Amino acid sequence: MKVLSVVGARPNFMKIAPVHQALLEVGGINSRIVHTGQHYDEKMSDIFFRQLGLPEPHVYLDVHSGSHAEQTGRVMMAFERVVWAEEPDLIIVVGDVNSTLACGLVAAKLHVPLAHVEAGLRSHDRRMPEEINRMVTDRISDHLFVTEQSGIQHLKAEGVPDERVHFVGNVMIDTLLRFRDQAARSDLRNQYSLCQGSYVLVTMHRPSNVDIPEHLEAVVKALELVAQDHPVVFPVHPRTRKYLAQGGGLGRLERHQSIFLMEPVGYVEFVHLMEGAGLVMTDSGGVQEETTVLGVPCLTVRPHTERPVTVDHGTNELIERDPQAIHARVRERMTAPRSNPVMPPLWDGRASHRIARIVAGLS
Repeated sequence: MKVLSVVGARPNFMKIAPVHQALLEVGGINSRIVHTGQHYDEKMSDIFFRQLGLPEPHVYLDVHSGSHAEQTGRVMMAFERVVWAEEPDLIIVVGDVNSTLACGLVAAKLHVPLAHVEAGLRSHDRRMPEEINRMVTDRISDHLFVTEQSGIQHLKAEGVPDERVHFVGNVMIDTLLRFRDQAARSDLRNQYSLCQGSYVLVTMHRPSNVDIPEHLEAVVKALELVAQDHPVVFPVHPRTRKYLAQGGGLGRLERHQSIFLMEPVGYVEFVHLMEGAGLVMTDSGGVQEETTVLGVPCLTVRPHTERPVTVDHGTNELIERDPQAIHARVRERMTAPRSNPVMPPLWDGRASHRIARIVAGLS
């Protein structure tokens, strides 16, 4: 049985790594990785392959950045040729990036069975391109692997037959638990003289927060206020850095003595920073999940989340893009006693093995 697993942006790498390994272990499956090149530079792509133990991609499409339509179209044209050449029995896509949708559409049009890992998540905000990618991919998928109960409920409401839906748990957590001990041995916090629990870790990259100048200005003001009380550690996504530079926010943050701007870091280093933080401020979906498992307080600067279990079970809290409100809430949560995290069902490090067993049963 030949399986093509598609990765494009770096959250995909953490999700497909345990799935690829589990497919190899189950036997009888030729697991091949296709990298679309949506994230293509060394810091956003290559280092993750090395750290996660992924092989060099079997196929590299070399599709770089562009508008949503340009990127999706180029991935579809390149991936179609790959599917013709490879003749896979199953295509696996993960997450909600443009590569997920593009390769899913190719699979559906060429009548190759399609599996979607992380299916059923919904923010109910169609202004988010990720929401459209999720909804369309789920509609055309034959096998839907779900991370949390809300996903089952959404797919049922959308009329997806029960036999297509599989509640398997969260493959992102498989990777987190596998590399947690290695991350603890990193020296990155010491390099910046950061004490455990003393700093705020920031990730910010979604268009709603960084592409609109007044929204990005609110984020910059919030970081300046937070840095009055606590060190702020900010590995800056390339898109975010570009917009910060255009609006003048980059210089302001660089001049602040308590704000440490970094280039994007590897997965192991990021987990190290995340577990040592007193609080994480983010707009990332995966970070909401990881902080839930690590028991680290999380403020998500978004009005909605497609991962409600991180709020119901975990340490996540949604907050508006208001500098004063963010500052006040960071103060409160940094000083509040931590409670033990409540692990969502099946977030036990075995999700990829459940997927592999289901895939093996399809042959």
